[in-house]
Amino acid sequence: MTPDHDRSRSPGGRTPLSDLLRGHRLAAGLTQAELASRAGVGVRTVRDLERGRATRPQRTTVGLLADALGLTGATRREFVSTARPAPTPAPTPAPPSPSASAPVGATPDPGTPIALPQPVPLLGREHDVTEVSALLAAHPVVSLVGLAGVGKSALALTVAHAVAYRHPAGVAGVLAGEGSDAADVLAASTAVFGVSRLADLACRLGDRPALLLVDAVERAPGPVAEALRSLTTTAPTLRVLVTGRRPLGLAGELVRPVAPLDVPPAGAEPADRSELARWPAAALFATRFTQARHAPPTPAELPALAALVRRLGGLPLAIELMAARGRILDVPELLDRYGDRVLDLAGLRPGWEPADPAAGTVTLREAVATSYHLLAPAERRALRRLSAFRNRWSVELAEELLADGGGRWDAAPLLDRLRELGLLSVRGTGPFRFRLLDAVRDFAAEQAEVEGETEGIRLRHASVVAGLVRRTAPGLVGAELPGTVHLLDEATGDIGAALAYAAQEAPGTALLLAAALPRWWRLRGRDVSGRRWLRRLLADPRTADARPVLRAWALLGAARLAAEHGAGPEELPAARAALATFAEVGDVTGELSARSVLCAVLRGLGAHDEAREQAEAALALATRHQRVREVAVAQHHLTWHDVRVGELAGARRRLATVDRLAAQSGDQRLRLLARADLAELTRLEGRYAEAAEQGRRAASALVELGDPGRLRRTIGSVGLALAIEGRDDEALAVVTEVWPSGPVPGPRRPPAAERWDPPGWGRNAHGEDALRALIEGQVALHRGDRELAAEWFAAAAEAAADGADRRDLVEALVGLAASTDDPTVLDRLDRARQVTGVSLLPREEELLAPLRERARWA
Repeated sequence: MTPDHDRSRSPGGRTPLSDLLRGHRLAAGLTQAELASRAGVGVRTVRDLERGRATRPQRTTVGLLADALGLTGATRREFVSTARPAPTPAPTPAPPSPSASAPVGATPDPGTPIALPQPVPLLGREHDVTEVSALLAAHPVVSLVGLAGVGKSALALTVAHAVAYRHPAGVAGVLAGEGSDAADVLAASTAVFGVSRLADLACRLGDRPALLLVDAVERAPGPVAEALRSLTTTAPTLRVLVTGRRPLGLAGELVRPVAPLDVPPAGAEPADRSELARWPAAALFATRFTQARHAPPTPAELPALAALVRRLGGLPLAIELMAARGRILDVPELLDRYGDRVLDLAGLRPGWEPADPAAGTVTLREAVATSYHLLAPAERRALRRLSAFRNRWSVELAEELLADGGGRWDAAPLLDRLRELGLLSVRGTGPFRFRLLDAVRDFAAEQAEVEGETEGIRLRHASVVAGLVRRTAPGLVGAELPGTVHLLDEATGDIGAALAYAAQEAPGTALLLAAALPRWWRLRGRDVSGRRWLRRLLADPRTADARPVLRAWALLGAARLAAEHGAGPEELPAARAALATFAEVGDVTGELSARSVLCAVLRGLGAHDEAREQAEAALALATRHQRVREVAVAQHHLTWHDVRVGELAGARRRLATVDRLAAQSGDQRLRLLARADLAELTRLEGRYAEAAEQGRRAASALVELGDPGRLRRTIGSVGLALAIEGRDDEALAVVTEVWPSGPVPGPRRPPAAERWDPPGWGRNAHGEDALRALIEGQVALHRGDRELAAEWFAAAAEAAADGADRRDLVEALVGLAASTDDPTVLDRLDRARQVTGVSLLPREEELLAPLRERARWA
């Protein structure tokens, strides 16, 4: 079946575009939506064309529709000529403009003719201008290649003016015209230099350099390439700067991709407008938005501005189109309304050529689609798969995702091709330096949906990410910890996406992924959400037949994370079950890990004897298998039991052993934990100034490592040492630093209406409630406010009753007894010591001696 072209013809005998398009669409058996998806254009574009509302569509749109309809030969020529009936017969020279000045330090030739428009001011392209200028000095043809709207023409104009002083024979430009042949391009190129024939151009230039700028070569790539071949051969002193969406393939051509502007990285938000200059994309948006609204973005709008330009991928076309909407909407409204559909942004075609009022508008989707259709079918399929990545990725991950079950897939040629066309961003020097532009990724994901590939791609992506995490997770222990944490941080977006999708469609893969993440979740303060993921996946009946060892690691991970937020007792059965599984199959690493987690959980339950037994069993097992790091871990657990019974000298010797073994195994984190514990031990020995200094050094190192819970505990211990020594202001400054929420009581008891009631706190991990209350109680006691001190110490005792460190409970009750002179507190203290097995230190015995004496005589 073929379209019926005879039903309705225009007066000139030509079938109207609306009827022609509809006929071809129906002949192909496509709906309007299907044709739009296949072509990569908006469905509204197809609808308007078929209704006759758009009479002269963009040339890129015409090409995309013709490709989607499969038109070739005479049928395609008829369709294109109907849609674009008046092609430009030949390239035309750009209008002349006054001479531009040379770069600083150069001496321009006042006689150098510059037949180019003045460049627009550029933001963030200083390095590009410098680099391209240097390339022009070494290569006869330099091609600026990139996605439509990335700013190739603006960059080329700026460079041409910057290097004009090096080209005394003249600087001129031509715009490639659709339908031009090589003779047209040659004629226009010689004309802008004042000659009519190619043979005269060499005489005109002589031995003087000249520069020709050829813009939009994608309109006639073959004729332009042929013409430039003749030009550079005949006139050796001619340098050519080309802009287009793909290279020309000339001998001696240097292809220089043009990347989008830098955007604020995730998590980085400008504090005020002066910081926008750090990220050119944000600065450009702010400038254009201010012009549109006649008012700059407010400080409250800056977080949304950073998120919006990240979503726009730093593409100047997208930024310009979005900022223009600032006439009506503020920045948060723009982010909410358009943040998920940036491909539908539309505006006048970018470029420095004269405006064509009849050309209509171009959407970002059409701009991306044009470059997408320059790819071979296999390259398009690969691009659709790569759209699964949410953030930056490595060559190796790309190869895993693209592999089809065969041998190793070499992705380097593909990535080079994508970069060459401006579809791929390459930043930094680490392995995770590749990223698709957001608009490209969104478009490729749309095409994957059209092709019915989305589910398969996402499952493959989840499998690849799970493999990455499983290979990487062992590095979370030992010398490789910092690099491993950084690598997983870079993959955060992909880990989250893979876990969310696999939990629905492939829970076995999700469990494999989640079981490897607890240490990373703990270091990044995600213990609550991580534990929730593990419990959900373990409860899924589809994971019931997972390997017992895998389920054991998941159970142990849930227990490890629960101990971080005070819920360890709830996961005690899970930790015991994991230990039993590891012991049964002879997994030494798993057994050692399970006993270590049980040490922490049992301490929280007050089961100190069993906790010590687990630590001693782990020490024996690690020693037998010569696991140096695990020996250090077991010794670290046993240190607490020495402190509990008042063996401070033994605890100090044990910490020295931990530090030595941790250094031997290269475990920097374990060394830092030992040093933090040493600061706490020094405090218990009564050397408060030294303890504060040791704790600050340990905390400073923990900042870079992560582990926010342990960091807060260490800084809090510094505050307690300062408070006991009487350095009240410094101690309260620590309280404000670690727990910024909630008012801090002053030196006098505040009115009841203004006082924050300490006993009303909720529980949190690491005994932080108890620790803060101890600091506040010591400050109040030092300032002579015994009533307020008693309140804080009572709150500390209540919080410490459920905490993992029962020495906090003893310290709280000692402080409460000293604040109240209440002999009944001594009874509570004796009962607590009996249950916990915590011994009083000499300083505490000395503090309580008067109260005990009074109680004896009473």
